Amino acid sequence: MRRLPQGCLLWPGTDNAISADEDALKFAKTHGYPIIIKAAAGGGGRGMRVANNQEQLLEGLSSARSEAKASFGDPTVFLEKYLAKPKHIEIQVMGDKYGNIVHFFERDCSIQRRHQKVVEIAPSITLSQKMREQLYADAIKLTKQVGYQNAGTVEFLIDQQGNYYFIEMNPRLQVEHTVTELITGRDLVHTQIRVAEGYKLSDSEIGIPDQSAVKRSGFAIQCRITTEDSENNFAPDIGTIKAYRSPAGMGVRLDAGNAFTGARITASYDSLLVKLCGWGLTFDKATNVVRRALAEFRIRGVKTNIPFLENVVTNPIFIAGNCDTSFIDSNPELVIGKKKKDRATKILNYLSDVTVNGQGSFKKPSVKPVLHEAVVPEVASSETRPAGSRDLCKKLGTQKFLEWVLAEKKLLVTDTTMRDAHQSLLATRVRTHDLLKIAEPMSYYGAELFSLEMWGGATFDVALRFLKESPWKRA
Repeated sequence: MRRLPQGCLLWPGTDNAISADEDALKFAKTHGYPIIIKAAAGGGGRGMRVANNQEQLLEGLSSARSEAKASFGDPTVFLEKYLAKPKHIEIQVMGDKYGNIVHFFERDCSIQRRHQKVVEIAPSITLSQKMREQLYADAIKLTKQVGYQNAGTVEFLIDQQGNYYFIEMNPRLQVEHTVTELITGRDLVHTQIRVAEGYKLSDSEIGIPDQSAVKRSGFAIQCRITTEDSENNFAPDIGTIKAYRSPAGMGVRLDAGNAFTGARITASYDSLLVKLCGWGLTFDKATNVVRRALAEFRIRGVKTNIPFLENVVTNPIFIAGNCDTSFIDSNPELVIGKKKKDRATKILNYLSDVTVNGQGSFKKPSVKPVLHEAVVPEVASSETRPAGSRDLCKKLGTQKFLEWVLAEKKLLVTDTTMRDAHQSLLATRVRTHDLLKIAEPMSYYGAELFSLEMWGGATFDVALRFLKESPWKRA
């Protein structure tokens, strides 16, 4: 076992690409199973296979090479000893052309399916401060040793005994760089472009004179929303997005790809639809933001993994921060999501069918809806109607009435129920016929109100343009 700086271990792996099956069998004989096969040009979990015996190793080499060739144009693969149930921690780094390198803290990318990251957290909520400092120091030393420039990600695995191993470095920004941007307030895309242009990290265009300039605040969680059916072994779904509504609000960040109404989702592209990130000052608050945002999504026309993600972020193991790379495989109940009722689409289908084909064309519900008549308060005809502000205005005259309003100490309230019923609240669905039924009781029970607003501009507009009648006559 080779050791790297600060006690980091280098996990056993082949120094060169595996060109012959015999070389793979020799590695297996030396280090034993399980073994993981990795595509040299890989990413996103493609070209990776785990072998527990010789048969799986030989079969995995063939299928991994084939997938790597199709995905990346390069069939080259290498081998590593497979580490079961580790935590996957990566350190974001940035280096300029002048030997300066800084880190932007860590991300916990342990929640994976088939070696593809699904949910990422920054920073990790279970690492000790000592372990963090060791990972930061090793990431900086490793990158300085090779004179690394620009954005990169140094990746480690941590076993259940607390040993950590360097596995690889990705010389680019990762899909999950967004959570690092949220906790540091740093634009990593802008920074890497400026570094590539030749700026120093300490230049005002970037503003990182040393490591202490990179601050951390709060927690961020990213969920990768894909057009996959989790209950059907995550099979990619295809079709046209009929409706798309995304969440918003404090702490929500969306990085969208093909997510919009009318988008055609085909089998020719990656199934990633949109990246959702939630930020909060504490991990619990960040989790609540993500839960709420997932619930607010409305995506119709194709299946998505949102129900699965909702199960993940509400799982007690996730909330405790104890997920490792086997979390999804060890909890098969996560794939069974709550069925969406899709009421809006059903209502639109019904309305469009009735509009085009007439009443009776749509299948009638088996249970008749119950219509409730409004209960109108009774007012005794012999009862004297209480005087209101209009009576006072007629008695005092306009000028005196205005002076009374200015001198009045109690709160003067205007009720807008009738106006809203006609106009905005129920979108002109309440008829004047119905409002007249409560007009007289309202004059008794609402007498102490300062005023009633009973007419709105939208009602005026509807009467004039659509009902083709005089709004004044209707009033």
